Amino acid sequence: MYQQKDFVLTIEGLTVSFDGFKAVNDVSLYIEEQEIRVIIGPNGAGKTTVLDLICGRTKATEGSIKFKGKELTKLKEHEIVHAGVGRKFQNPSIYEDLTVFENLELSFPRGKKVWGALTFSRDQEVIDKVTEIAEMIFLQDKLDSPANLLSHGQKQWLEIGMLLIQDPELLMLDEPVAGMSVSERKQTAELLQRITKDRSVLVIEHDMHFVEEIADRVTVLHQGQVLSEGSMEKVQNDPKVIEVYLGH
Repeated sequence: MYQQKDFVLTIEGLTVSFDGFKAVNDVSLYIEEQEIRVIIGPNGAGKTTVLDLICGRTKATEGSIKFKGKELTKLKEHEIVHAGVGRKFQNPSIYEDLTVFENLELSFPRGKKVWGALTFSRDQEVIDKVTEIAEMIFLQDKLDSPANLLSHGQKQWLEIGMLLIQDPELLMLDEPVAGMSVSERKQTAELLQRITKDRSVLVIEHDMHFVEEIADRVTVLHQGQVLSEGSMEKVQNDPKVIEVYLGH
């Protein structure tokens, strides 16, 4: 067993009940620095609920979620964001009528507080950071394009960029390659490999080819519980996983 300090995220005994139904039931997860962890499982397994619990959208009935040793279950959503946890939902939520540059600029951390937003100026620091992130998310040639002209995959990248510019230490992505073309999926895998140099990434995904490309470790959820965990190869060969998930 590792010592606590080695983990960016330590989840222990996490449970949430909705009217007596345990959507997540005694789940424990340990995520290391610079790790890409992928959670897979059939629909209704509790995958998205786990992300909701981590980011404070849903409150746990029991258990503990520690991010770098700090307990998150008592914090509000915005406090969890400030602690360094970023989350992208399934559908991209970007400002369609603004340019790529403006979308990224709006997410730059300085502009968050009302006073910061009022006094915000487009100085060199902002321009440099926006340019750096745009390059990372393959949109350096699209900085002046309105976001509504981007492809579905590019919108997904833009939203990831809007999170990256806030420099979270844990990035959570819910089905990041859903609806993407094959080449976009490949680039997204490359993008995730790039961004884990400075952070950990927790991904929910159904696309097994993509999971194989990116995952350091895979956790399989079934009926709100951890069914199996380990390398993709180990999980794929686990008879329990084959029975409830991969066999279908």
